[in-house]
Amino acid sequence: MTKPRARDLGIPFDGEPGRLNAITDIAGIEVGTATIISGDGRLEIGRGPARTGVTAILPRGRVFDPVFAGTAVLNGNGEMTGTIWIEESGFLEGPLMITNSHSVGVVRDAVIGWQGRNGLVAPLTHDIYWCLPVVAETYDGTLNDINGFHVAAEHAVEALDGARPGPVAEGNVGGGTGMSLFGFKGGTGTASRKLSPEEGGHVVGVLVQGNFGRRKNLMIAGVPVGREIPDLLPDLASDRDTGSIIVVIATDAPLLPHQLKRLARRAPIGIARTGGYGANGSGDIFLAFSTANPGAFSRRDSRLVQVLPNDAMDGLIEAAAQATEEAIVNALVAAETMTGRDGNTLHAIPHERLREILRKYNRLAS
Repeated sequence: MTKPRARDLGIPFDGEPGRLNAITDIAGIEVGTATIISGDGRLEIGRGPARTGVTAILPRGRVFDPVFAGTAVLNGNGEMTGTIWIEESGFLEGPLMITNSHSVGVVRDAVIGWQGRNGLVAPLTHDIYWCLPVVAETYDGTLNDINGFHVAAEHAVEALDGARPGPVAEGNVGGGTGMSLFGFKGGTGTASRKLSPEEGGHVVGVLVQGNFGRRKNLMIAGVPVGREIPDLLPDLASDRDTGSIIVVIATDAPLLPHQLKRLARRAPIGIARTGGYGANGSGDIFLAFSTANPGAFSRRDSRLVQVLPNDAMDGLIEAAAQATEEAIVNALVAAETMTGRDGNTLHAIPHERLREILRKYNRLAS
């Protein structure tokens, strides 16, 4: 994490971040990426250029210990596989993957094989097991040869095998490699919040794959940054919002699935603070999970679990909104200018101009 992040530029945010200000501030969570960048010039389907990848999130690392989870949707022009079983069972039973829109299938299949090879399954009997992997997507066809299917099973495995705790790469990495945010280069971003002891001391972490927004709507720290930077628009040029965002919210607070659904529903608050509104062409899909209650999953036996009262959730709800907002801005700040298919270019948000604009509005932190 050598690149500056939003707070390094003096962008002010509410709430207290964790040590890493990342989803991995929650013990046990590991994140890995596989990034595919190859070719230049005119699009030749199947040959490139390729600007894409895969991101993997392992809620408890390399052990089979499903976590309670819940999902929510703001606008449904997108995909996240496996959510029907999460809604039915209340458990996320494996890794969570994010890639581009047309690579969901190959990543899903790769996860099934990876879980089986690594014993990260709970067989019904002997060697009989089934998986319903969770794979989400956003569209990177502006820069990437998306119909050339450059993501292969090996890339999903690379992201899974490379997953680690600690700092999380942001910007043009993993599934976020070819993405756009508010007409700037977008991608992968993360942030976290640590609650006060009075609120329980729990941690909330967020990871986003951001690919949405119209330039004129971009707000950072309450400042109309998009209106202040009307240039540096994509060289291909429409300002129509046809993108998406995937938001993964994690916490160590002991929440049950219906409470995690409540947490997932707060992601749109953070999105709205940056200027997103859930456009018709946008796939805004969210998943929240809790690393509390290890061992809660069983095929046969009853389990005793802890649960936080609903009345004690306000701090978590606020933290989820705050961390979602900051994760989106971190993705913007970390992303670098990228040229892809047919010379299409997405420009990085200019850091010094951003600081000048915040200073103009008296919003630059010391």
